[in-house]
Order: sequence, then C-alpha cells, then structure tokens
Amino acid sequence: MPRYTQPRKSWKYTKEFKIKAVKLTHYYGVRVKEVARSLDIHPFMLSRWRKEYRDGVLQGDGKKRLAKNKNRPGVSGRELSENARLKKENEKLKMENDLLKKWQRYLAEQHQNDLDSSKDTEN
Repeated sequence: MPRYTQPRKSWKYTKEFKIKAVKLTHYYGVRVKEVARSLDIHPFMLSRWRKEYRDGVLQGDGKKRLAKNKNRPGVSGRELSENARLKKENEKLKMENDLLKKWQRYLAEQHQNDLDSSKDTEN
C-alpha cells in the first residue's frame, strides 16, 4: 500500500447538511446505504448522524428532541398493558406445554418399561 505523504483530508459537514441527510433516510423505502452513496459519504457516518439526531445531539431547529417511546411510537398505554398480559399468558402456556411433554415422555418410558418387563417374564 502506498504511504501517505500528505495528511489525510477530513471533511467538515455543517449541521444543516447532516440533518438533511438524516431526514432523507426517513422517507419510506429509502435505505441508508443508498443515501450515503448519493451524498458520497460512508454509510457508517450517516448511521452515526442518525443516532446523534435521535439522541438530540444534532438539533436543527434549536429545540431539544424528545426521546420517543422505547417500545414503539404511537402505542397507547392500554395496548402496552394488553401486550404485557398476552406475553405473560404466552409464557404460562409454554410452561404448561413443556410440563405436558415431560409427562408424555414419562408415560412412554413407563409403558416401555412395562413392555420390557412383560417380555422378561414370558421367557
């Protein structure tokens, strides 16, 4: 690999440019990789800008961005509690199903032992 004789050029981007790039990625069907390629920047850099925008570091309008609901934006409290209830019920049903499978294996082993012992008494 050739050696660099000059220091590498590092580009400085304005906040407005970064925010516009991030907003381009929010359009439906647009991928970060495509936007990065069209702007001639590395996709990792654009992903970092997206994170900074989400965290409120990049502020274009002078207002602090509020963190969105961690679960999903636009989900009501009732839906969240219903979701939690369904998850609990699902876990309970999984435990019951596992218990039934164990019971079925036990019965199959007992049946096999009975068959084996009956063969031994016949001989």
